Amino acid sequence: MPTPASDPSPTVVALRPDREILTRQRLPYFVGISGETVGSRGLSMHLVVIPPGGVAAPHRHRGYETAIYVLEGRVETRFGPGLRERVVSSAGEFLFIPPDVPHQAFNLSDTDPARAIVARNDPAEQENVVPYDPAEHAGAGDG
Repeated sequence: MPTPASDPSPTVVALRPDREILTRQRLPYFVGISGETVGSRGLSMHLVVIPPGGVAAPHRHRGYETAIYVLEGRVETRFGPGLRERVVSSAGEFLFIPPDVPHQAFNLSDTDPARAIVARNDPAEQENVVPYDPAEHAGAGDG
């Protein structure tokens, strides 16, 4: 992959994701746009694949927004204190997750992977992924 971060003059960079990484969310990502790959200073964008029946580790993104566009499949996202709230996103739909909102994604199919484009306003977004334990926050927001 190119290393334009070492090149002081900005340029247009095209790339094809050539490797998969396992993220802190325990999901496979195909690395796309980031500070590391193209020298981005304010965003990242990747392809995430949730295997059949797969689930992300509960987490939150410290200080940055996340936008998701579902390409294939149906994904349930549990979110908020104790992960008690739920939304289902299907192919062709967008999902927005504000900074610091705990969430966890579930592929609703036991036979097909779910695929989505994930964009964030942090070029090194994996460094700011924070594990979240819903049991510690199950009573938050009650009463």
